[in-house]
Amino acid sequence: MGRPWEANPQAGFQRRLGRSALELGNTNSSPSCPDIWELDNGDFAVIGRDLTVSYTGRLPDDVSVTADERIVIIPRNMLVAAPEIPHA
Repeated sequence: MGRPWEANPQAGFQRRLGRSALELGNTNSSPSCPDIWELDNGDFAVIGRDLTVSYTGRLPDDVSVTADERIVIIPRNMLVAAPEIPHA
């Protein structure tokens, strides 16, 4: 039985959420990662540092990372600067 949700590799980038890494001072000279994008199918793409190996040994009991998943870290200021994401 398949998983209830699968990422669509054909989805395109629709719009950036919040401000770019360059605007926020999270990159030195080019608008490179990190970034948050809404895809044209409504899903989201997060571009950041892959720290899966660093976090795997200390995940909470109810958290798992499968072989095709990664733990991606982005700066707090980037998520907070995205007004399109509700803040809890």
